[in-house]
Order: sequence, then C-alpha cells, then structure tokens
Amino acid sequence: MSAAPLVFVDDATPRGALDASPCVLVIGNFDGVHLGHRAVLETAVAEARGAGLFAHVLTFDPHPSRVVGGDRPPPLLTTLEHRAELIGAIGVTRVFVRRFDAVFAAWSPERFVRDLVVAALTAQRVVVGQDFRFGAKRGGDLRLLRALGAELGFEAQVHAVASDARGPYSSTRARDAVASGDLDEARRVLGRAHCVTGTVVRGDARGRTLGFPTANLDAIPELLPPYGVYAVQVERFQGGSFVPLGQGVTSVGVRPTITDGARVGQLTVETFLLDVKADLYGDRLRLSFIARLREEKQFASIADLQTAIEADVNLARRALRAPNT
Repeated sequence: MSAAPLVFVDDATPRGALDASPCVLVIGNFDGVHLGHRAVLETAVAEARGAGLFAHVLTFDPHPSRVVGGDRPPPLLTTLEHRAELIGAIGVTRVFVRRFDAVFAAWSPERFVRDLVVAALTAQRVVVGQDFRFGAKRGGDLRLLRALGAELGFEAQVHAVASDARGPYSSTRARDAVASGDLDEARRVLGRAHCVTGTVVRGDARGRTLGFPTANLDAIPELLPPYGVYAVQVERFQGGSFVPLGQGVTSVGVRPTITDGARVGQLTVETFLLDVKADLYGDRLRLSFIARLREEKQFASIADLQTAIEADVNLARRALRAPNT
C-alpha cells in the first residue's frame, strides 16, 4: 500500500516551501479513514483527475479539541502514519498536516483561507463536511467559505454523508464499536479491521514459561478494545512500511491469574504468534483485530490458564480462516 507523503506545516514553514500544486483540497481530521471518509476522498480523487488537478488532504495535529476544547480529545482510531497509508491507497497525492496550536487557533477565518488554503496550498476546489467550521472560535462557516471562494477563485463543495442501514458512518460510531468490543460493527464502519500499533518490549517471560511466548507491545496510541482475548493478523514494520508477519492470539488486560512479578495489575497487550518464530524485540508491530474470542478471566490455577490458552489458539485458527479475514 502506497502512503501519501505527510507534509508538516506550521508558522515557521517558509512561504513557497510546500511546493503545492493546484489541487482539490479535502479538509478534515479523517481519524479512522472510515467508509464515509473513503467515499468523499474517492469522489475528490476522481474530480481532481478529471480536471487535471492533484487531490490533497489538509488535516490537523494534535486534534483541535486538545487545544481549544473543554473536553478530552477522542481516543485515536488511526495514527497520522496509518491515515496517510489509507488515504494514499485511494489516490490522494499529499497529506498536509497543519500543527494545531494556540497561535493557529487564533487565526481569523479569513486568514485561514487566504494564507493556508489559497496561498500555501493553492486549492482550486475545497471539499468539507456539512458541519465544517474554521478560524478563531469556529467563526467561519460554509457561507463564509463560499463567499471567500468567490472572491479568491476557488469552488467550495460540501460532501454528502455516507451511511448504511444503521446510520451515518462516523469516527464516533467506529470508536463506540471498538470500545464495546463489537469488531463486526467496527469493520462495517471502517471497511477493514481495527488496528493498533506498538513496539515490542521485554516482558517477564511468563508466556514462555506457559509454553506460549508472546510479543509484548508498548506505547500503543490507538484505542484498544475491552479486556479480552482476540484473533489478530500481525504486520511488522520493515523497509519503511508494514508487511505481513503472520496470525496470532492477543490478550488485552491485566492478567488476573498472574499474581506475582513486577507487572501485576498493569495493562498488557501480549500476542502469541501462530506458526511464526522470530526475534521481535524493538520491532514495531501492527495488530488487526479480527475476532473477539472471550472476555478476560481469572483462572483457579496456572494449569487451567494453559488449557484456556490452548483453546484460544484453536478458536483463533478457526476465526482467522473465516472468509471476512
């Protein structure tokens, strides 16, 4: 999968340094790059090609609510890196990432459009959602965007909301599904399995003593599903991209049966790889959650835990052979 290059922009970026070509510019956060996002981006790419333009995306980091919102920002479905990969596969040429800080948050709506959208990114068409707001205190709306477009020479378009029988596709709907452990619903919204990424760190080798050595992931930025055991597809970061490594069984939780050691009561994400033996310490892995096998349980003995893990492995093999994986 070819990722769209991430181009970071802030107040220190020299004018003209972006080398942005005339484009159809789609603006949004795009967390999850769900089916609604994909419908908009696919339309923008087709329109751009028909008009002899590039299709670019403008997004923001960190999430604006972290800077100006009163609430905590929503948990991530996808990292910027993964978003660029998913967006690039649709045909978008570049993803411009504007650093969202207090200075940028104070820009007037007119400056946002004149300096960033037109002068820096040379947009000829701008595509936004129906609830799009921009500039200081969210003072800019669609009416102002269209007026500025008429003045500055770009066309403002509002994309339709894609939906299914359950309602509109949205990042919130996907987050709710992941948070509740409904992986099928998450797949319906995202059009793929939900993924998390992390770095393999040394654990306490408890899995090895049980006969099921695990890769322990740390520093996971994305939303995790509820505590439990899952069948997963595993990729490893190599040569600048994630490549398939194998299949596995992942435990998310606090290992309630293990009552000794330094990590008692701590959240762990451990993956036993099926039919793969590799030294993964320090590697970055990406887990795609395919099926929830069971909730986390406390077993009466280590022997009972081993028996349960053996059953988990058999269940995972069956789940990973299913057509939708």
